[in-house]
Amino acid sequence: AKRTLVLDICFRSLADQGQFPITQNVTVVEGATANMTCRVDYNDNTSLQWSNPAQQTLFFGDKKALRDHRIELVRASWQELTIRISDVSLSDEGQYTCSLFTMPVKTTKAFLTVLGVPGRPEITGFTKPAMEGDVITLTCTTTGSKPAANIRWFRNDKEVQGSTKVNATGKSFTVRSSLQFQVDRQDDGVAYTCSVEHVSLTNPYMTTEVLEVHYAPHLEITHSLIIPQEGQYLKLECVSIGNPIPEPVLWSKDGGELPDIERMIVEGRELTITTLNKTDNGTYRCEASNHLGTSSAEYILFVYDPNALGQHGPDHALIGGVVAVVVFITLCLIIVLGRYLARHKGTYLTHEAKGAEDAPDADTAIINAEGNHVHAEEKKEYFI
Repeated sequence: AKRTLVLDICFRSLADQGQFPITQNVTVVEGATANMTCRVDYNDNTSLQWSNPAQQTLFFGDKKALRDHRIELVRASWQELTIRISDVSLSDEGQYTCSLFTMPVKTTKAFLTVLGVPGRPEITGFTKPAMEGDVITLTCTTTGSKPAANIRWFRNDKEVQGSTKVNATGKSFTVRSSLQFQVDRQDDGVAYTCSVEHVSLTNPYMTTEVLEVHYAPHLEITHSLIIPQEGQYLKLECVSIGNPIPEPVLWSKDGGELPDIERMIVEGRELTITTLNKTDNGTYRCEASNHLGTSSAEYILFVYDPNALGQHGPDHALIGGVVAVVVFITLCLIIVLGRYLARHKGTYLTHEAKGAEDAPDADTAIINAEGNHVHAEEKKEYFI
């Protein structure tokens, strides 16, 4: 038994001399807590020690050596020494050393990586409202990231490319991304979103700027009837596009005021004419403006007599007669052309047999006919 105990002590002593502490690199987000663990498989009452990147001793066994309230002991034994660093800052990042005090001392390094969380992004450079044709620059900025954050731009739901600059500020980075473009009326109400992505974030940080673009008005007139007839009522609407909304809408007829305000009723952008008659014929105009300009639109009204429309409906008999004449002429042309081709073909065959008709007897006719067949290929003609 004594011999076995001596061998075990010798084995442990050799193991202690040959082994190194086991550590792992640690990555935490700034402000979080980092646990640093050092362990050994065999230890003959030999102390373990943690040191910071400045080679200051943090813990020697279970004895705290550095006065820092953020650093606490989690576990201390002959096989393990674990410490906790709370509220980790970027300055805590670096290479930590675990030492096993054998002869000689064995050390192992563990790197603590601290991720700098980017700040919430801000968009600057846009003053509402912009005027159509202005060139504007949107700049999205985020600070405090480590490593540098990535910024992406979206125009509504479609990604657009910006110009990005990264500046180091101590151990963290400030990232700026800019978009420059000329605005038009299509940009009014468009949302530009800046998205900040970083390894420390589960979901990206986002901020949005909705553009307001002012532009000159454009007017169109829509009408409720395709063929206005006497006795009907007609509604005209002045559809306006512009920002600010062009108003008020002014209606006129043939360059002057509306002649019959009892039948011609104006309600906002709509003009309703009740009981149409021939006196309502003319050019109706709507006009509206904003601080960027004035626009107008016109509608020419012609009131039809419903009885006249019935009398002058399409003459189907006349149309059928014209179609019949065209078909007849086409058939005649086809017949004439066919007879012309047939006549020329018959004349050619008659000349081919001419030698046989002039022969005095049957034998001579056969000979003459055979002679004509010899030159048949030379006389062949084609008619198209």
